[in-house]
Formats: sequence, structure tokens, C-alpha cells
Amino acid sequence: MATAAAGALGLLWGWLWSERFWLPQNVSWADLEGPGDGYGYPRARHVFSAFPVAAGIFSVRLLFERFIAKPCALHVGIQDSGPYPAQPNAILEKVFISITKYPDEKRLEGLSKQLDWDVRKIQCWFRHRRNQDKPPTLTKFCESMWRFTFYLSIFCYGIKFLWSSPWFWDIRQCWRGYPYQPLTSGLYYYYIMELAFYWSLMFSQFIDIKRKDFLIMFVHHLATIGLITFSYINNMVRVGTLIMCLHDASDFLLEAAKLANYAKYQRLCDTLFVIFSAVFVVTRLGIYPFWILNTTFFESWEMIGPYPSWWLFNGLLLILQVLHIIWSYLIVRIAFKALIRGKVSKDDRSDVESSSEEEDVTTNTKSPCGSSSSNGANRVNGHMGSSYWAEE
Repeated sequence: MATAAAGALGLLWGWLWSERFWLPQNVSWADLEGPGDGYGYPRARHVFSAFPVAAGIFSVRLLFERFIAKPCALHVGIQDSGPYPAQPNAILEKVFISITKYPDEKRLEGLSKQLDWDVRKIQCWFRHRRNQDKPPTLTKFCESMWRFTFYLSIFCYGIKFLWSSPWFWDIRQCWRGYPYQPLTSGLYYYYIMELAFYWSLMFSQFIDIKRKDFLIMFVHHLATIGLITFSYINNMVRVGTLIMCLHDASDFLLEAAKLANYAKYQRLCDTLFVIFSAVFVVTRLGIYPFWILNTTFFESWEMIGPYPSWWLFNGLLLILQVLHIIWSYLIVRIAFKALIRGKVSKDDRSDVESSSEEEDVTTNTKSPCGSSSSNGANRVNGHMGSSYWAEE
């Protein structure tokens, strides 16, 4: 039994690292052993260095959020406190936990008679109880500021690196001489840093603020890690650097818009979001399919021909394009509403209460439910509140 299991494992391992799968025809792993410049060609073992780097990035993030992002949040007026807690009430708590968090009019009237409370006061209680489970704005601000800082930094590095790379100006250079394209130190650091960052996101999303698009972001992170890893192992790193830089071009703009939203700089938020929307659509629905996919599908087919990992690589790129289309639809819809109404509205995937239907939570931190004014909704109506948009 042990011998059979070892044999099966050996076959699986042999298939996993099969030259027929990873490399073009008539190319072997032995051909990619040189040159001896300290980096040589990309090798599978290099990707394991991303794990300690990912742990380091996560540690830096914790320090950044505590000692840099949090003071910045407090400086712009974001309070270090959660929403006003709901008044303890066993009956309402039981309904909230066991039946519904959004009682209809009939149930509200029944509860009103049972508790001898005004319907408006009960609505207020449920609103505060829902918001009580929501993460504070300070936490979201710190998360976004960290992502903004990383995305902007890595985008600037990517532009600086690619500016002096021949394949940035002539994309067919991605395939000339392939796979015999030596790895440079700048390319190695760029790849490992990006891979480590997405591994850190993959694990941290289980402890970060829970979003309604958790599953789609999980698929996105898997596809991204798969793309970076596969493109590195089979040395498609040149086109890989173009893909990474193209995606980073809009990511930092989204995080900047979120920061402006959390700080309640409405005009700046709207401006940044419209700019982000334009850059996202141009890069993801224009440059990506007509420049990147064109070269990975057609120019590479012409110059090196297809092979098994080539199909897998392009399949992952197509998954990414499907996600681009979904997010572009959501983003354009929000941007269109922003242009029509003069303000950015709440996204369907928002993790908070609608500001047009609910009163401002921060207003109610100073007053109990029963005495809150209906004008509270208008104080944040049109602002994105604590909402967030479709992020790549």
C-alpha cells in the first residue's frame, strides 16, 4: 500500500513538473539552468521566497496602520469609536438574532404594541443594532490607506522599471528569444513583491472587514496568484510585468477615493472616483484585451506556438477579463449616477446602511434613538457614507 501511494505521488509530482506541460516543444529544464549571473532564469523554487516576504509585508502593514494611518485618520476628524450602541432590549434582540434584521411594517406595528414603543423608535433601534456589528470608519480608513500606499509605491516602481525595458515599447519583445530570457534583479524583486502582497491579501481577507463580494475577491486573489506564479515558472515574466503595472494603474485611485469618502471630502471623493472609473475602463476593457490579450493569444501563438501551460496562462487571463467586465458594469453604473446626481451613490455591494434611507450614525452617537431627528439622513445623504465600490 505504501509503495503504491509513493508511486502515485511520484507520478503526480512528475506530471506537475513535466517539461511537456510547462515548456515549449524541444525545451527542457536543463536548458534553463544558466546563465550564471546570480539570477539566471526564473525557477519554481524562487516563488517560495514570497511567503516570508508576505509575512513581512503583513507585519509592516500592522505597524503602518497603527503608527501612520491611524494618526492620519484622527487628524482628518475620523473618530476612534464605533456607532452608538443599541439600547438593551431582550425582545428586540431575540427578533434581530432569530427572525429578521429588517422587520417589515406589520412586524414593526406588532412590536410597537408589545413594547409600547413608537414605530420610529423601533426602526431606530434596529438601525443602531445593525450598525453595531459594522466595522468603524477608522478601521476601514486604515485598511484603505495601507492599500493606497502599497499600490501607489509598486505602480511607481513598475513604471520606472518598465520605462527602460524594451518590451514596454515593443510588446513583441516579450516573445523574441523565449524562453531564453534571463532574469534581472529588478524584474525578480518586482515579481516577488507583487506575489507576496497578494499572498498577504489572500490570508488577511479572513480577518479584514468582511465584504459582500468576499467570494469574488477570493477568486480574484486566486487568479492573480496563479497568474503571477505560472507566468514566473514558465518565464512569461515580461508580459507579466505589463499586466501587473496595468492593474496597479487604477487600484491606488480607488483607495484614494475611499480615503476621501471616509474623511467626508465629498467633492474630492467624487472627482477621484470619476477619474478611477475612466482609468479602470480604459485599462481593463481597452488596453488589457486589445494589447495584452492580443499578444498573449495571437502574437505568442505566431512566435512560439501553444503548449499546455500556455493554455492555462491564457485561461487565467480570460477569468480576469470576466471579472473586469463585472466590475466595470458596477463602476460605470455608480459613476453614471454620480454624474447625474452630482454625487457618488451607494454601491449594491456596500457593507453598510444606505445613507438615503438611514440617519447618520455619527449624529446619533450624541442622542438616543427616541430623540433623533429625521434631518439626520440628510446630513450624509449623497455622501457614500461608509460604502465602498467594486475593487479589483
